[in-house]
Amino acid sequence: MDPIIAATHADPYPYYAQLRAEGGLVFHQGLKLWVASSADAVAAVFAHPDCQVRPLSEPVPKTIVEGLAGEVFGRLMRMNEGEPQRCPRSAIEPGLALIDRNEVQALVNARLITPDAEGLSKAMFRGPVCVVAALLGFSPAQGRMISELTADFVACLSPLSSQAQLDAAHGATEQLRGYFIELLDDPGAQSPLLSDIKQRFGASDNERLIANLIGLCSQAYEATAGLIGNALVTLIRNPSLQRDSASIDVLISEVQRFDPSVQNTRRFVAAPCEIAGVSLNPSDAILVLLASANRDSQLNDNPDVFLLDRPNRRSFTFGSGRHQCPGQRLALSIATATLTQILAMKPALERLTWHYRPSLNGRIPLFSEGQT
Repeated sequence: MDPIIAATHADPYPYYAQLRAEGGLVFHQGLKLWVASSADAVAAVFAHPDCQVRPLSEPVPKTIVEGLAGEVFGRLMRMNEGEPQRCPRSAIEPGLALIDRNEVQALVNARLITPDAEGLSKAMFRGPVCVVAALLGFSPAQGRMISELTADFVACLSPLSSQAQLDAAHGATEQLRGYFIELLDDPGAQSPLLSDIKQRFGASDNERLIANLIGLCSQAYEATAGLIGNALVTLIRNPSLQRDSASIDVLISEVQRFDPSVQNTRRFVAAPCEIAGVSLNPSDAILVLLASANRDSQLNDNPDVFLLDRPNRRSFTFGSGRHQCPGQRLALSIATATLTQILAMKPALERLTWHYRPSLNGRIPLFSEGQT
């Protein structure tokens, strides 16, 4: 096993413990990058100003730099530093923090969810994007189209995607951009959330606004799907938890710590620096093991035990510092509402099997019925 394969392994957590025992920040000869596995090292990397989200030599992946998906990628706040990161964040984050959980639950309840494997997949992947689309002002029919296009767009974010998938991502980006242009040009269709974001953003850079609205949808697609899916896996492995429906929000909070959908992320060193006693050089890459840090006893007591009533729960799943995910509260609300709706149908969870979607950093279960 290595720290990248671990993301989709059946149980990577003993391996992560081994990595922590070997040192919080260690160079991996096979991968040719540094691996931050302890809570202290992960926190230090996130906090250091010279650890950036993209390499200086490749701000946009070379596989998409020539197309529209690359243009959008280059404008995403989570793929930038400095003002291109702070400005969109300051415009988008306040509105996300004010979204009513009851509104989220109502939007989830309005969707048809079936308790079979196909229905669960749609609820995991398409449902969260439809909720975000509705919160921005799109109609249900438009939301369904936005979710389908988002599924194609996210291919540009994965190094595992084929050329055909990358080509489709460019086409999906063009269509998504068109949907947002129409919505932004129609004040009567805009939701209070979008109006607030638009006002905070100003009229100086409409393309950056559109790119980050597309980014909001893409964030809801995979990460929230994994959060819902890993919660279902937890319930399958612990049937007694299925009877405690009043604690679904707490269960989701512990799942995101215990078995996060985003297992790792990366940082790239922009200038000579020292972190956790290690000297790093420009162009060094760091694999930041969020899932390992979550299981560090320096961060949480009894970290390998799943506890609903965990005191002072701490997690790196949504990042930390200047790049902490601004949509954390919304993601948790959507996952809680979706899982509540799924369990209300009393699905036969014991009949489900799963494998993890191919990924270098995501842990997203794909369910089937009675098959391996």
